[in-house]
Amino acid sequence: MGALAEFLVRYDGVIAFVGINGVLAFSMYAVLIAGQLSLAQAAFASIAAYTSAILTMQLGLPFPAVLIIGMIVAAGAAFVLGLPVLRLRGVFLAIATIGFGEVVRITALNLDVTGGAIGLRPIPRVVGLWHIYLALALCAWLFFRMRPSKLGRGLAALRDDEVAARVMGVDTVRYKLFAFTLSGALAGLGGVLFAHYARFISPGQFGFERAVDILLYAIVGGLGQWLGPILGGGFLTLVPELQRQVGIEAGWLRPVINGLLLLGVILFLPSGLVGVGRVLVPAGLRRRLDATSPRATPAVTTTPEAAAVEVSVRPPEGTVATLSGVEKDFGGVKALDGVDLTIGSGEILGLIGPNGAGKTTLVNVLTGLAAPTEGAVEIGGSDVVGLSPDRINGLGVGRTFQQTKLFEGLSVRENVMVGGHRVAEGTLLPRLVGLPAARSAERMHRERADRYLAMVDLGDQADQPASALSYGNRRRLEIARALCSEPRLLVLDEPAAGMNQVEATDLGGLIRRVAATGVTVLLIEHNVRLVMSACTRVVVLNFGQVIAQGDPTTVSRDPEVVRAYLGTSDATDVTGTTPDGGPDTNDVGTAPEERE
Repeated sequence: MGALAEFLVRYDGVIAFVGINGVLAFSMYAVLIAGQLSLAQAAFASIAAYTSAILTMQLGLPFPAVLIIGMIVAAGAAFVLGLPVLRLRGVFLAIATIGFGEVVRITALNLDVTGGAIGLRPIPRVVGLWHIYLALALCAWLFFRMRPSKLGRGLAALRDDEVAARVMGVDTVRYKLFAFTLSGALAGLGGVLFAHYARFISPGQFGFERAVDILLYAIVGGLGQWLGPILGGGFLTLVPELQRQVGIEAGWLRPVINGLLLLGVILFLPSGLVGVGRVLVPAGLRRRLDATSPRATPAVTTTPEAAAVEVSVRPPEGTVATLSGVEKDFGGVKALDGVDLTIGSGEILGLIGPNGAGKTTLVNVLTGLAAPTEGAVEIGGSDVVGLSPDRINGLGVGRTFQQTKLFEGLSVRENVMVGGHRVAEGTLLPRLVGLPAARSAERMHRERADRYLAMVDLGDQADQPASALSYGNRRRLEIARALCSEPRLLVLDEPAAGMNQVEATDLGGLIRRVAATGVTVLLIEHNVRLVMSACTRVVVLNFGQVIAQGDPTTVSRDPEVVRAYLGTSDATDVTGTTPDGGPDTNDVGTAPEERE
């Protein structure tokens, strides 16, 4: 005990700053896991540090009160700043937050209440090591419990593909603002701890260099797991101390070493120090700690036919969606020109047309990714023009994409669970306090996802990374993900693209099984044979206009449809079959590459 006490006394400052920098690293982690690059954390820490120091020195408020007030003020500043700047992305968001940081620094430099360039001192030291490491432990617990929750999956989906996340029902505006505000609160926590441990603060301690340091803590530690900020903050805090221990006092070495570490991580160790630790941790413990993989559950061994019965949603009734006089202009190009379309409950409606006919544009209008120039769109009797994709998803619309949009950083099961975002229960708060209800809700949602994976024959790959799937299985995963929202209308945008005829035939069987559960299917496809065999009704678009609709046989022999596909009005239908049933030399089962 004597040796330990001597060690703590000798290295008290280093140990304290390892913890404080770990807290600040978590503030950066909060936005990076949502795909946002912000460099305002030093500014938020500065705001909280000055607020708490002034309240302590001038009003004599107790530490718990100034800690809470400092975090609230920093979170409020983050919320107000986030409202305008979160419209930006990537480097533009980073530049905007750097500007905010400079505004805060210069303001503190020129105000009397902040002490100007001299800063504030002496601030009462009321923070001990136990305060700092309790705060660090609470931050770690928050992110450890957040990742395998509805909120955590939504943030991860937002990071991987914002468009897909919106269509899956994630309110991306609210989620980004939450991550930004949480980042401000945690930076404020770090700032208050710093002020009341170091006993003095000045504007120079919270400048651009400090903002970059906080970014380095998170990146070097690794973003793949909640341990990353602790490892990164601790390692980069200890490097200067090790430098002093070996007798190297050159201050210019620190930024050089930091730069080399960042370069090394980016080039050779993308998962950061966490990646090194994963190699050393036993597999069982690694699965338990790994924030990217919630505890695995046994795959559901339901057959596709049984799964179709289990996931039945509702019996078909009425009309699911109606488009009336819909037009969509892109500059001088009219992609949709007065489209009238009714989608009835329980049907499998095929939407076909030559390249550039406007099919994907129509789907984007229907799902909220594009607003019509003219016309009305109703889903379930509700006008959806102007609604965001997540709100349209809430009305019972799920979709896949022409080019697969999976969440590459998530497992196969987690992708499907994100698809069920709107029907899943929020579990973060119960998880933080360990309530059994959270485990029960998560288990039910995992079982729901497993049923849909079984339906598309991917149950045995539930725990695999989505990035490891073959092309055909990625297409099937998208369908399972869309189904997990339990939609009334399932929109499939060219699901057979890139498939051979055997795979396309299997896909047709899957579509019919889905429709048997009561889900209405809108199938957009170039594989006309698939459409004619699977659909109960077919609509044909050409140059943004509906040129034919009806049962598959009638539509396939419509002279205008044949002309649109083949440039001729001979007796061959668009499936490549002559009226007597014999084959035709024109193979139009799969049209050329889409131009939309």
